[in-house]
Amino acid sequence: MDRRSFIKLTAITGTSAALASCGSPENTVIRFVPDDEMAPGLAEWKPSVCPLCNSGCGLNVRVMQADVETTRDGTRGVVQRAVAKKLEGLPTHPVNQGGLCARGQAAIQLTYHPDRLAQPLKRSGQRGEGKFEPMTWEAAVAELVGKLDALAAAGNQKGLTIIGDGRRSQRASLFDQFVAKFGGTLSVRHEVFGDAVLRRANGMSFGVEQLPTYDLKHTRSAINFGGDILGTWNSPVAHANAYGAMRRGRPGVRGAYFHVESRVTTSGAGADEWVGITPGTEGVLALAIAHVMLEEKLLPAVSGRATALIDGWASGLADYEPARAEKITGVGAARIAHIARQLAEQSPSVALVGGPALAYSNGLFTALAVNALNQLFGTVQKPGGIAFTPQGVTADSRPSRSTLAAFASAVAGGTQPAGVLLLDGGNPVFASSKAWRVREAIEKFPYIVSFGSFIDETSALADLILPDHSFLESWVDALPESGSLVPVVSVAGPVMKPLFDTRASEDVLLDVARTLAKPVDFPWRTFDEMLKATIDLHGEDAWSTAQSHGGWWPETSQGEAASGQPPTARGAASVTPPSPSAGDAGRFIDPVLAGDADVYPYQLLPYPSLQFLDGSLAHLPWLQELPDPITSAMWSSWVEINPTTAESLGVSLGDVVEVASSLGAVRAPVFVNPGLSPTVIAMPVGQGHTNYTRYASGRGQNPIEILAPATVAGTDAFAWAATRVKVTRVSDPDGSLILFSARGELRERPYEGVTR
Repeated sequence: MDRRSFIKLTAITGTSAALASCGSPENTVIRFVPDDEMAPGLAEWKPSVCPLCNSGCGLNVRVMQADVETTRDGTRGVVQRAVAKKLEGLPTHPVNQGGLCARGQAAIQLTYHPDRLAQPLKRSGQRGEGKFEPMTWEAAVAELVGKLDALAAAGNQKGLTIIGDGRRSQRASLFDQFVAKFGGTLSVRHEVFGDAVLRRANGMSFGVEQLPTYDLKHTRSAINFGGDILGTWNSPVAHANAYGAMRRGRPGVRGAYFHVESRVTTSGAGADEWVGITPGTEGVLALAIAHVMLEEKLLPAVSGRATALIDGWASGLADYEPARAEKITGVGAARIAHIARQLAEQSPSVALVGGPALAYSNGLFTALAVNALNQLFGTVQKPGGIAFTPQGVTADSRPSRSTLAAFASAVAGGTQPAGVLLLDGGNPVFASSKAWRVREAIEKFPYIVSFGSFIDETSALADLILPDHSFLESWVDALPESGSLVPVVSVAGPVMKPLFDTRASEDVLLDVARTLAKPVDFPWRTFDEMLKATIDLHGEDAWSTAQSHGGWWPETSQGEAASGQPPTARGAASVTPPSPSAGDAGRFIDPVLAGDADVYPYQLLPYPSLQFLDGSLAHLPWLQELPDPITSAMWSSWVEINPTTAESLGVSLGDVVEVASSLGAVRAPVFVNPGLSPTVIAMPVGQGHTNYTRYASGRGQNPIEILAPATVAGTDAFAWAATRVKVTRVSDPDGSLILFSARGELRERPYEGVTR
């Protein structure tokens, strides 16, 4: 390509790193940025907001002059303009405090991706065929308005539905409000690895149906039941900052850290003690620790809302004494007592819970048990314990929200009319079990509109695609649910002009609302007016402060509450009425796994990969190139198997195996993992796309599709760790497992010092 080309694909050579068994030039380090030659001039730094997860981290964007190729009215040309060159964490932001994860660094590739959609598209082939033709914005908006007017004229306003991701933002509120004001009844927000169970448990235990913020910075000991706080769970950058302060931020004090899980994660690898456990029994261990503390009077006995939900608490939790707990959890009785004594001795202490521990049928019990342990520690809403971030004011009026499974069932059963479907974020066709039949439900809608910037498995079904600006070209916002001890509203304006003939989706929706035959009334004409109106509710100077700071939050130091104490629950998301009894959720019941144990002897543990989370980031090549921290694998899918299990199956590193559930099968190479329960077969989620740009399509396997449609008892949350599978050897290594190695060898990287 010409050096002035907008896209540069550069292979970095001459390094000591090599990719084993590459076999293709695409498996090299790929970097695309605008003309990256040295240019005169000073860099300008502008605030923005990372859009890749729910954390809502603040960004500092380096902007400089560069030659870039743009598209206007179908004509491509090269111009010189100020464009984003680098993303860093925003030091003043209370959530990430200057930190930024690898995913956040890679977010810049969203703007400069070679497969990004550059103008509105209309379907020209069969649905799912991926054939589209360009059209003007005027024609595209007119077509959407016509479809909505026809829906209203037919009295079928309830046929308007939206499917989006689970990110909390004013943007999501605007789309929800549009559906509600038009007369639609359904908004679907889907997260494969969502936290509905923990929110439900916190509502029952503490009256706040919200994810917690853990004050690790001020704790002296912490025990984590399954949440990969340093990798993929909740607010990883905020956790990493606080974890660093806990471990080395106080002279003479190093906080102790225990990590409980059935597969070693990034967080578990850094623990003082990694505690392997029988999957689905984490709540038993939490109550066994509480039993030791009560029996030995290590902490004062307490009674309160959280402890009242646990059967047997008032009598000392006799059913959870360590000898009994050992038989259930696989954790030795002596070790349980040791952990309990250390947590009691090194106070304040805090217990964390998340991830796979809450993805079994008994996940609500586990969350309630850990909440009760926190109440026993005496650190709820206190320094070193568990707090709830007060929530910023939001303009929120929305239709009822539904799970993706319930939506598909309602459409299939005819209780939800199918009229016009709006797709705003997420990829539900990819991120759903085959059993839900999501694609079939979506295809029942006569008209589908996507606001996405890329073709994926879901947007390929659309009749109309209205591509959004990138987050660097438009107003962007987030409403962090946790990760800070003060309320935070992240918001920032565009840092550069749009490169292509795209439009901000929020402004398109407001334009559509005004143009309808029966207009949908909004008090704002543009999205930034909506942002200003809601942020102004925080105070007279809130909007001007937000524009210059990348958001609004109280003027305090580095995310500390003004008093230096964690805030109370006032202003938190929502309050659940007192619950005198948790019913079956208050006592341990063995987890129910879908599938005949005689046919399917292993439990499948799909997990969010550090690179791709739920698969939504697999199209970014920097993340494809990022070696997995546990296996060192890249550009690959793999199946993790315990060494003992691998020996019994007659498989070794690189061998291709088939992992089959009652719903289907996937095939991938083996990685032998000593940090894994012998009964568990683990697979990362993210690969296996059939249609998601040149970097993700046709690469690896998607384990989500073979998961059983199980739910967590007492909730409607997806029990994504509750599927049984069998494993069969298929062939010798086929070269598809790519491990990062200094010598370019395919080699096993054993764990050291990891014991059960």
